[in-house]
Amino acid sequence: MKVSVIIPALNEEASLARAARSAWKAGGDEVIVVDGGSADKTIEIAEVEGCHVIESTPGRAIQQNAGAAQAAGDVVLFLHADNVLSLPAIQQVRELLTNTETQFGAFKQQIDADGIAYRLLERGNAWRVRWLGLPYGDQAIFMRRGFFESLGRFPEVKLMEDLLLMKKARRNSWPRLLDGPVYIDARRWQRHGVARQTLRNWMLLTAYQLGWSPDSLASYYRRHDTA
Repeated sequence: MKVSVIIPALNEEASLARAARSAWKAGGDEVIVVDGGSADKTIEIAEVEGCHVIESTPGRAIQQNAGAAQAAGDVVLFLHADNVLSLPAIQQVRELLTNTETQFGAFKQQIDADGIAYRLLERGNAWRVRWLGLPYGDQAIFMRRGFFESLGRFPEVKLMEDLLLMKKARRNSWPRLLDGPVYIDARRWQRHGVARQTLRNWMLLTAYQLGWSPDSLASYYRRHDTA
């Protein structure tokens, strides 16, 4: 079972090498970096790390779809550029998917920061997958490629593409949460504060439930490379 790791990237020179190396070390059959127009050394680093580089218009959903379109694997695993797979992660995927009824899943997180607030975030996110069937992108979502294609790929919106795809996916198959872990960069929480960032996320989700479009909400969620 071949696993293609797809990493969307935009100005990720500080973290991309770690993500790519972790994908290779975990046993990925190919690592595809989809660059959305970086102005730094992201592409150069991807090439040095032996990744297949695709250049794309920016947008995480667009980039991930572009990577999946060129992937050769039976399974596509979407890894954020500031996240790191643990060594056993991909073998866990292969073992899980020997069960032909299982279509997709994600990993438990380990946030790279100390403090009870981060441990609570990890537990809450694991709970969301187990009980609501909604893994998010920073949990390294993986899917059988045929299942991913049957769902129509990621909706090409500016925000919440992972949520929209997972809502569709869980109608057909329930996700499995693997031990992993996937290691998570704490930069967004550290920049804005755990409570403030979590409240912002909840407000965006509430606005979406009230009818706001993901594209209209994107302006309220700053990119990592902006002030």
